[in-house]
Amino acid sequence: MGLLLPIILGFLAALIGGMYLLGVFRQRRSGEPPLDKGPIPWLGHVLEFRRNTLKFLERMKEKHGDVFTIQLGGFYITFLQDPLSFGSLVKESREKLDFSKFAVHLVRKVFGYHATEGEHSILQISSNKHLKGDGLEVMTQAMMGNLQNLMLHDIGSAADQSDWIEDGLFIYSYNIVFRAGYLSLYGNEPHKSDGSEEKAKEKDRAESEALFYEFRKYDQLFPNLAYGVLPPRKRLEAERLMGFFWNNLSVQKMKTKDNISRWVWDIQQAKEEMGMKESMINRYMFVLLWASQGNTGPSSFWLLLFLMKHPEAMKAVKEEVDKVLKEFGQEVKRGGPLINLTRDMLMKTPVLDSAVEETLRLTAAPLLTRAVLQDMTLKMADGREYFIRKGDRMAVFPYIAVHIDPEIHPDPHSFKYDRFLNPDRSKKTDFYKAGKKVKYYNMPWGAGVSMCPGRFFATNELKQFIFLMLVYFEFELKNPDEKIPEIDFRRWGFGSMQPDRDVQFRYRLRY
Repeated sequence: MGLLLPIILGFLAALIGGMYLLGVFRQRRSGEPPLDKGPIPWLGHVLEFRRNTLKFLERMKEKHGDVFTIQLGGFYITFLQDPLSFGSLVKESREKLDFSKFAVHLVRKVFGYHATEGEHSILQISSNKHLKGDGLEVMTQAMMGNLQNLMLHDIGSAADQSDWIEDGLFIYSYNIVFRAGYLSLYGNEPHKSDGSEEKAKEKDRAESEALFYEFRKYDQLFPNLAYGVLPPRKRLEAERLMGFFWNNLSVQKMKTKDNISRWVWDIQQAKEEMGMKESMINRYMFVLLWASQGNTGPSSFWLLLFLMKHPEAMKAVKEEVDKVLKEFGQEVKRGGPLINLTRDMLMKTPVLDSAVEETLRLTAAPLLTRAVLQDMTLKMADGREYFIRKGDRMAVFPYIAVHIDPEIHPDPHSFKYDRFLNPDRSKKTDFYKAGKKVKYYNMPWGAGVSMCPGRFFATNELKQFIFLMLVYFEFELKNPDEKIPEIDFRRWGFGSMQPDRDVQFRYRLRY
């Protein structure tokens, strides 16, 4: 008995410790938000959350109100769903709420990249220098050249250009925008290596096509990879794909290219100077590719589809595009030079800008998450206060709280191309809830320290693609009466949504 008692006590201690780690004993304290631990210890609500994030959070909001804490995969996360109170999360000091811890955990899991101190600073400095102002002008010009190579290389050929080409609208849009963005960031084949400019451009087309094919495989595995629920065989496939991208986006591979963007090059140089191993820099290049190009392609699909399904919107945008071309003295005609779409031209498209914002409102659903570094008080706009524990997380899901709120956006589920446009064609920024102005009325790019640093370049990518489609192509849906596809619910929280099926369309060159 003398030997048995310590064993029993040790087992009980381990059991109780395990139950503590699983969150079995956690109780709501006075002043804390409503607590909903879910049906499974430690996992909590993760299965229902993963199955359909939107419906789950709508159910929680209906049950508990606009602030509640739930258990998800070992973490306690407090969701703030009152749009008038978003400033409490966005503006809180980084000493209390930190985005980087969540980001570090995610990129290690899904990209194999081990982040170090100073990561965010390097990205911000390079982004401010090269993805805004004069740097953005350079990037826009590079994107224009690569879009033209992918979309218009057949112009002037002997082939019969009057024949319709059929394709899936999603795969076509994603393919073109992703590949042009990739080439603009990671460089082009040098002309001297293949003896002529045309051969180099042909190699760019072939290489980017192969890269996109592999990226789509990884993209489809990404949500389950992020949640840690990939089965073993698919996990091996994800690891194979990671290796493919580490190799194809490597520092050594980049050194063989021309026209590498200064944004990518400066980040790579800064990491070298801080002593990071080249193999880890290669992994970060994959992080940059996914972050910069994983959302613009799907967004371009939705924008083009919404315009095709709403003739009045298509007409308004097409008239604006034609007006801008004329104002800048450019004309599209058979045998003539290709148009040079500059950043200055893209800044004179308020109607297209509004259509872009409306598209992102309907189809971008990021989940904004912060780690709670110290005990804190969450102050609501209506005066309520909640105690939030150190070690928990806080999150905002703007899609539910703002984007589909009928009080903020009347008729919130339908596309209205002029929703963000005042009668004088200036940008509309006044939206209200309960008679109070909503500051964060559209958050497709995140907010605060986690706001996407490449949002201006990404917006230009979308607009350039649509601009070229409207100017150079005739296109139509194969079945004009086909309903707009539903959103693939498995991707809630990861940025731009994707459709649950493709939509067939056909296109041909106008000239």
